[in-house]
Amino acid sequence: MTAAIAVPASAADHRPHRERVEISSVQYDSPGWDNRSNRSLNGEWVEITNYSRHSVNLDGWALADEDGRTYTFDHYRLDGRATVRVHTGIGLDTRRDVYQDRRNYVWDNRSDTATLRNDHGRFVDDASWGRRHHRR
Repeated sequence: MTAAIAVPASAADHRPHRERVEISSVQYDSPGWDNRSNRSLNGEWVEITNYSRHSVNLDGWALADEDGRTYTFDHYRLDGRATVRVHTGIGLDTRRDVYQDRRNYVWDNRSDTATLRNDHGRFVDDASWGRRHHRR
């Protein structure tokens, strides 16, 4: 006689999965002249990729530069195995592109660090360029 243990479906569905969200690419020096046109501002961006199979709610997550200029995601869910590009300038948010709606550049061309934190303020990832940087 064998005993079978029935596990409620709800318990089986709550297996933890690890979020794998990273800064995957940065275009910190907008192509062409830095003339502060909206086109030039939107040529500066940071890509964030979700490498897991599960979507991640980025609501309240923040992307900041070394000077504290911060973009906070609002009601945004990043699908599994998907990338979103965070542009500096003004535009209409879509699933693949969101806009900080700024009229000035954020990322320093010589050196800077883009830091991504979750909705609890915990460090998720960063990307640096230029001089050597240390995580904060």
